[in-house]
Amino acid sequence: MSSTHILVFPFPAQGHMIPLLDFTDQIIRSRNAGEITITILVTPKNLPLLNQILSVHPSIQTLVLPFPSSSSIPLGAENAKDLKPNSTSDLAMMRAVGGLHDPLIKWFRSHPSPPVAILSDMFLGWTHRLAADLGIRRIVFSPSGALALSVMFSMWRDLPTRRDPNDQNEVVSFGGVPNCPKYPWWQLSPLYRSYVEGDPDGEFFRDAFLDNLASWGLVVNSFGDLEGVYLEHLRKETGHIRVWAVGPVKPIEQSGPTTRGGPSSVSADSITSWLDKCDDLKVVYVCFGTQAVLSNDEMEALALGLERSGVRFVWSIKEPAEAHVEGGYGRVPQGFDDRVAGRGLVIKGWAPQVLILNHRAVGAFLTHCGWNSVLESVTTGVPILAWPMGADQFINAALLDQLKLAIRVCEGEETVSDSVDLARVLVESVREDDRAERQRAKQLREAALRATVNGGSSVKDVESFIVHLVALGVATCK
Repeated sequence: MSSTHILVFPFPAQGHMIPLLDFTDQIIRSRNAGEITITILVTPKNLPLLNQILSVHPSIQTLVLPFPSSSSIPLGAENAKDLKPNSTSDLAMMRAVGGLHDPLIKWFRSHPSPPVAILSDMFLGWTHRLAADLGIRRIVFSPSGALALSVMFSMWRDLPTRRDPNDQNEVVSFGGVPNCPKYPWWQLSPLYRSYVEGDPDGEFFRDAFLDNLASWGLVVNSFGDLEGVYLEHLRKETGHIRVWAVGPVKPIEQSGPTTRGGPSSVSADSITSWLDKCDDLKVVYVCFGTQAVLSNDEMEALALGLERSGVRFVWSIKEPAEAHVEGGYGRVPQGFDDRVAGRGLVIKGWAPQVLILNHRAVGAFLTHCGWNSVLESVTTGVPILAWPMGADQFINAALLDQLKLAIRVCEGEETVSDSVDLARVLVESVREDDRAERQRAKQLREAALRATVNGGSSVKDVESFIVHLVALGVATCK
């Protein structure tokens, strides 16, 4: 039997790449996977991020294309984590990666058995038109949740505006989305707030999301009991049933957790040993994802809050690049490590987040509310202390409010938290074992487990997705 060949195309940012690679692993492990051939496209410096999945699935092919030259991307940078934090870094990376269009066309047309579909990240909307030119299907992979995606589609399609162009607090609503989410203008995507009709960059980003909406299929890293109303809304918006909720996608097995995102200052074994010495539910885990780097003022306020609280904590800090340091970001206050020695563990670089959240000692998670972190909190049953900063994080935080899963600690990437208030919240988060957020977290953890076992809603959606893929291959062979 001939196999169905698909091209998997991740966006070069760890928070995007890792869930798509995990989903690719899920595809291969599912029934009928023997009928599918997979090629993953990356640029040279992102190839090491495939080491884990390639070691587990050596049958996967790789397509390594040179990173396109771009005046907006520093020489040698090929991943969003290497860019200075600002509102345009994702757009600059999107535009640069768009330069792979012509090399991809050339590869497809010279391949003896080219893919019948492209499974690509939501930031690669241009691959929809590329697929159409090639006469194949494009499927969107969304590392964001269904509510966030619904708001993004509504925003870029309908282009809501403010009555007062100077009022950053004016509330914008998205009436077509269930429960009518409302957000102050400043919480919308900075790329949207800076959008000017006719501007090439703005139109490129808008076209990407309109193309996502027009694509043949949509895969969302979520599950029905968490976002059922929004998943159903996406089916109505796309006008078809090819919307698959496959989450929470599970981490790839059979590899050390520290290999997933790069080097770390503390080994996984050392982290586990440290946590083993702590009481149940008394440790706060602090992490703001793989891209966010706090300003030095925010770093100082957070460090002071942790210090004043007296709670045990693990603080994962993204290693700042040279551009971060020069811009006043990412500096740990002098002497902090010594002052909290024994009570706090500071990890610089990649942290094995799932391992940490799964430990019995962790009782709360202070997070930026990136969707991957939200799902990892849900699957481990750890309540959230929410500090959304940008992108889809305010939308995710609003969903957490709806679910009664989080306590809002601070808002915004330019906001410096009050260290006294922060210390109080940290203490309260690990004081009460039966607080409402903890009980709700346990309920959602059980729902996530039900979705991802045999017969669960997400497993069924993965199987449905594969059936549709195989059918594409059969149709191509006829």
